[in-house]
Amino acid sequence: MNKKLLFLLMFVLSLVFILAACSDSTSEDADSGDADSAETGDAGEDASITYAIDQAPEGLFIDGFAGSAIDSKINDIIHVDMVTTNEEMEYIPNLADWETDDNQEFTFTLEEGVHWHNGEELTMEDWEFAIEVIADPDYEGPRFNYVQDIEGAEEYRDGEADEVSGFEVVDDYTAVITFNEPKVNNLENVWTTPMPKAELEDIPVGDMEEAPEVRENPVGLGPFQVTDIVEGESITLERFDDYWEGKPKLAEMQIRIIDPSLNLGALQNGEVDIMEIRPDDIAELEGLDHVRVEEQAGLGYSYIGFRMGHYDEDEGSAVDDYDKYDSKELRQAMFHAIDRQSIIDSYLAGTANIVNTPVPSVHWIVADESELTQYDYDPERAEQLLEEAGYVDTNDDGYREDPDGNEFVVNFSHFAGSSAFEGRAQALMQAWEDVGLKTELVTGQLIEFNTFNDMKENDDDNIEVFFGSWSVGDDPDPSGLWHSTAEWNYGRWVNEESDELLDEGLSEASFDEDYRADVYAEWQKLFNDELPGLPLWENVDLYGINNQLEGVTIDAVGLRDFHEWYVTEE
Repeated sequence: MNKKLLFLLMFVLSLVFILAACSDSTSEDADSGDADSAETGDAGEDASITYAIDQAPEGLFIDGFAGSAIDSKINDIIHVDMVTTNEEMEYIPNLADWETDDNQEFTFTLEEGVHWHNGEELTMEDWEFAIEVIADPDYEGPRFNYVQDIEGAEEYRDGEADEVSGFEVVDDYTAVITFNEPKVNNLENVWTTPMPKAELEDIPVGDMEEAPEVRENPVGLGPFQVTDIVEGESITLERFDDYWEGKPKLAEMQIRIIDPSLNLGALQNGEVDIMEIRPDDIAELEGLDHVRVEEQAGLGYSYIGFRMGHYDEDEGSAVDDYDKYDSKELRQAMFHAIDRQSIIDSYLAGTANIVNTPVPSVHWIVADESELTQYDYDPERAEQLLEEAGYVDTNDDGYREDPDGNEFVVNFSHFAGSSAFEGRAQALMQAWEDVGLKTELVTGQLIEFNTFNDMKENDDDNIEVFFGSWSVGDDPDPSGLWHSTAEWNYGRWVNEESDELLDEGLSEASFDEDYRADVYAEWQKLFNDELPGLPLWENVDLYGINNQLEGVTIDAVGLRDFHEWYVTEE
């Protein structure tokens, strides 16, 4: 689907994607440890490949319900958007073209003759259906923010209207969307992935997430269609010959869940064609004749988050009612205590880039680092800031108490993954210990990925200081992660000036790109000073690719053009 500031919980370094090789191959099953043979076809149209992931998806294979990065990557192959982006992350027509005179009312014209996997022709009613599902009062998915700006969507969700008035189907191939106001990013933030109305319309919206039509036999528009799902093990995708951009060049993809410890060996042994690799894999792969390593500046960054409150679902806003980390000097000291370059060198093979803003450098709004405070590794400065803020060791136990003389413990949490994650977590904890801040790992160990996400979403009391990673979308607006109304503002930061600047970045005045860039630069300066989170580094997307796999397009958004992938003869 269109990334559109997905804010999906994309933990870039925790995901690995593998495609099995062109000859007979064997893959290890992550759950049982037994070897299963997966015979592949010959090079050309009969080629069958295996696309493996190292964590089980939630199993929500209709876009609009999925909230995890893993499900979304699978859905990218099954589904298609009305609009998309090019390599410069500019919005361009895909299934539909559009016209607008005022950025408030848009007329969309649909490509004719596009078919669903069930043979039904795509019409504007399928798009309208998706909008109304997401705006339905019984919808429990994470995407309402992509329809809330359409005229009448709020009223529909509140049960005050029987339709979303701002979505008008003119005919099968024409629709008019009217937004509440002419925001500069209305197009970027509207939901553009249709749902198969014929398959889903008889299912109550509240039951859709658990329905077989979503979890077992989803129908999409993409180059590959689902033919079999074995929960926790595999998803088999078969070529959709009637794909609107042309018949895909591969016959089949099998998505399999494989233990991350087995991935690198599979690529080394020639059992896979492509996978997203971790930095510490590079050295071993660069010496292989049959594998190339590709790097791509991406949209992901890692940061340290601080709990500052909780999210009030009824009010739709964060509430700043947790004051343990209110001291800006404390947060600045914790930043100066971290030797980021050392961690990058030790646990990311030197591939990440230090940043001091939560805006990826590929976005045109990114502030110049020269305008931002550089929180260089400076433990002496960290200790000075702590002393000035009243965090001193009052009982000579080697650890600092809080300004009221009470014991102060940094409760830190990090999601589980590769062995590098354990080392990274320990390095961060040691950095704070070295400046006198007692630090403990919540639960005593790294937390399972989905459990970790649930804890953040539910404002679990154990979540205080946490390691996080985001892969943002092609729309540069940071509101979805840092505005006080954003559900994905997991630190629950509330700052009036921040909200005002983020709102101004979407105002009518911000139709002037230079003005908008200046507004976002001011916001980044504010963030850089207040530090509601500590931007650590931006990640470089890394792929190991078997030289027999061709036609793969990689850009900042990730892998794309799956219908163009093909296998060559040795």
